[in-house]
This record gives sequence, structure tokens and C-alpha cells, in this order.
Amino acid sequence: MAMEAAEIERLIKEGLPDAEVYIEDLRGDGDHYAARVVSKAFIGKSRVQQHQMVYAALKGSMDQALHALGLQTSAPEDA
Repeated sequence: MAMEAAEIERLIKEGLPDAEVYIEDLRGDGDHYAARVVSKAFIGKSRVQQHQMVYAALKGSMDQALHALGLQTSAPEDA
């Protein structure tokens, strides 16, 4: 089951309201994406914690509708 890039962005922004989200559909199949997420909520968090915050915002989509998501996260001053 494929997932639209706009839906991924909506879920991330719902979980991290200040986030700047850039989504790239890597294969054009709606199943393999790369996402770059910049948020003040990441300040003081490790890279693992940042990724966990994004995965939490996706509300289980990684286990169901979304097959692969390359994730790059940073706080605004690190972007």
C-alpha cells in the first residue's frame, strides 16, 4: 500500500507543528521516500531521539502504508 508525500508531511507537521518538512519520492512509486525535517523540538535531542520523534508523528505508518523512509533531521541552527 503506497502513501502520498503530502500525507507524510501532514502527519509530521501534526506531530511537530513548527517543522519544516521536505519530502522526496525516491522511486516515484509512493513507497520509497526521503524526508528532511528541521524543527526546534530537536534542540538538545540525539539523532536517534529526533528520528523517534518523527516516527512517532507518523503514527505507525512505517509498519503499514510506508515501506521505506530515509530520514535526515536537524535543529534549525544545525540545518
